[in-house]
Amino acid sequence: MTAGTLFAPRRLHKSLAQKIRDINWFIVLVLIAIAAIGCAMLYSVSGARFEPWVKAHAVRFGFALAAMLTVALVDIRTLLRLAYPAYVGALILLVAVEFIGVVGMGGQRWLDIGFMRLQPSEPMKIALVMALARYYHGLNAWQSARFTYLLVPLALIAVPMVLIARQPDLGTALMLALGGAAVMFLAGASKWLFIGGGAAAAAAVPVVWSLLHDYQRDRILTFLNPEHDPLGAGYQIIQSKIALGSGGAFGKGFLAGTQSHLNFLPEMKTDFIFTVLGEEFGIVGGLLVIALYMVLLTYALYVAATCRNQFGRLLAAGLAFTIFLYMFINIAMVMGLLPVVGVPLPLISYGGSAMLTMMLSFGLILAVAQHRKLAIPRNA
Repeated sequence: MTAGTLFAPRRLHKSLAQKIRDINWFIVLVLIAIAAIGCAMLYSVSGARFEPWVKAHAVRFGFALAAMLTVALVDIRTLLRLAYPAYVGALILLVAVEFIGVVGMGGQRWLDIGFMRLQPSEPMKIALVMALARYYHGLNAWQSARFTYLLVPLALIAVPMVLIARQPDLGTALMLALGGAAVMFLAGASKWLFIGGGAAAAAAVPVVWSLLHDYQRDRILTFLNPEHDPLGAGYQIIQSKIALGSGGAFGKGFLAGTQSHLNFLPEMKTDFIFTVLGEEFGIVGGLLVIALYMVLLTYALYVAATCRNQFGRLLAAGLAFTIFLYMFINIAMVMGLLPVVGVPLPLISYGGSAMLTMMLSFGLILAVAQHRKLAIPRNA
């Protein structure tokens, strides 16, 4: 009996105590550090006062951290069985928004569940990756590349995307589509699918433009030329650029940001929280936050690359791409490199739904890491 055979059962069938010890606690500390930065920034934009949203951010993170650690201890085979039910549950929540959703910020996107407003499009981002990973786990490489096997994943993406676009929330709908496409690409879907999809999207631009709401068109036009309406649609991004530029290399200091404290910046608690950080801590502070996110993404991709089962590999990689989209879109948005679409910066922006998505995603990634040496049959 070889050493590998001798110790394989201990690796693949861990006790609860072993699972707790094997959690990557360094990654947990990185998540706590990012959330702490978020609390500090919310404290700053509150005028150095512990406003309710500052306390709520900290309390929600505590609950989200507990949920993440709980998910991290779940057997990956259980997650495999729960993939489709999770997708159906998230889809039911999206349908519920159509009938009993709470209206706010120009759309009907939330469900009031008492202690918080849940945005069902957020858990759908996780559920979609789980469902696609489950689907492709059951296929071989030849089947993954065949056109006939694309109908199910395309339907899994299209149904929630249409429901989210109706809210209306075009930015989140596009994020969902990109996340789903990433999983399909990693699973081995034909490159012609993506080439054809890109060509079809380009051809559909005039039609899509005619269907956009006025405020959506304004966002795109403002992105292309913020100065055409500096006191109206272009005000947000102009003030954001001023704040980021005034921060310089090392910033003005904690609680010393003038653009934020004099209320020139809009949506400081949510969309433009990174601008506040850039003004107070400069390029160095912004790069430090980006570095913390990159540590998380690098770890997630490492877990995906070393996982022996297709479900875990696609789940970790798909969730890593989803988290990257949050970070990239928000930071690029406040710098004027993308239109303003209302995507929060995970764990730093105020908002429970995005925080829960981030933490549950890493709970799943940590669970995959626990079982990355486990080979799961395709018909499991």
